[in-house]
Amino acid sequence: MTRHQNLVAKLKKIKAILLDVDGVLTDGAIIYGVDGLELKVFDSQDGFGIVNAIKQGIRVGIITARKSEVVERRAAELGVVDLFQGSIDKLTPYEKFKKAYSLEDGEIAYVGDDILDLPLLQRVGFSAAPSNAVRDVKMKVDYVAKVRGGHGAVREVIDLILKSQKK
Repeated sequence: MTRHQNLVAKLKKIKAILLDVDGVLTDGAIIYGVDGLELKVFDSQDGFGIVNAIKQGIRVGIITARKSEVVERRAAELGVVDLFQGSIDKLTPYEKFKKAYSLEDGEIAYVGDDILDLPLLQRVGFSAAPSNAVRDVKMKVDYVAKVRGGHGAVREVIDLILKSQKK
């Protein structure tokens, strides 16, 4: 089996996709304003991809090490009900997610960009990273997006999954 055939076989099995936030759904910048105001910039194409994935029957969740009201708002806006914040150990919420929906590792994709994501990236059926991910991550994932986090990387991965499943 060629690398491409192996990748397509993995993609066809995906029933859920989990996402990191900083560096994946955003470019990694965290902007603080006065009175504790926190700003993040999200890509609208990523948002459309997430909404479309959910519409096509792919469950979408977020696992992030930080806690942010902004992320809570964005998840709600997109219809993402599985949001795990403040999770430095990402395997614990992953196991809860997996159990809640009776999923196997091979049926889950994860997009991450930094070393905190490695345990999960090495566990799932399909792993991906944006082009701005750290080198150690890019060397171990199944797919590196052509674009940076916060600039359509999530959409690129979702489109790849949906295309392989002819959705």
